[in-house]
Amino acid sequence: MKRRILKFLNEHIKDAEDIIVTEFPVTVKVNEQELVTMVCTPEYIEDMVIGYLASEGIMRRYEDIKEIWVQEIEGYVHVKIDKLNPYFQNLQNKRYITSCCGMSRQGFVFANDALTAKKMNEIRVKISPDDCLRLMNSLQDTATTFRDTGGVHNAALCDVNGFKLSRMDIGRHNALDKIYGYCLRNNIPIGNKIIVFSGRISSEILLKVAKIGCEIVLSKSAPTELALELAENLGITTVGFIRNQSFNIYTCPERIQKR
Repeated sequence: MKRRILKFLNEHIKDAEDIIVTEFPVTVKVNEQELVTMVCTPEYIEDMVIGYLASEGIMRRYEDIKEIWVQEIEGYVHVKIDKLNPYFQNLQNKRYITSCCGMSRQGFVFANDALTAKKMNEIRVKISPDDCLRLMNSLQDTATTFRDTGGVHNAALCDVNGFKLSRMDIGRHNALDKIYGYCLRNNIPIGNKIIVFSGRISSEILLKVAKIGCEIVLSKSAPTELALELAENLGITTVGFIRNQSFNIYTCPERIQKR
């Protein structure tokens, strides 16, 4: 959205126009029961909800969804699921998830993630240092909304040949859920793919990558200590600080081919 503002520049304040990113609250109702309210960028909402339900273990398969529809004006997404995961039903409480990661999910993340995170026991994909740099450059080249607003995160699903799918959102986890949901809906294989990500690799983001089932995550930013511990345990290759023709390989370096 465009908004009139006052801008301070070169010791003067003047009228200006700025482009502001949009926030949109979405309440998800599963089998007519309110599950969660998420704050997101209002596009690919159905994909985001599907990805969220799958990554949280609320449903076991995409085929378990019998119906999904969006009330855009009211801000509701209605989902009918034939077979809810009974383990999740026993632990589920109504929650509110903001566009930020971290403390909003602290109460349940470890118990549920233990059931849904995939351990990467095989090496199905390898990439070169040049691939790491090229894919990150491609992500930044396509990040038009970020350049306009500075207020979103970008994520892409890639293979060694380039981008297969990219999404953006004000929430880091939302961008990944949009990718995951689209892949589930369209039966896109994920096992030999790579996640390229604009933001910090937190423990939540690392777990989201594990739930999607990707072996490599590339980021232009830093990882956290807990994220690296989880990556080692789950067998995920993490590459960070991809900037200016350099990067750091933190875990499972065997997937990065030496020159």
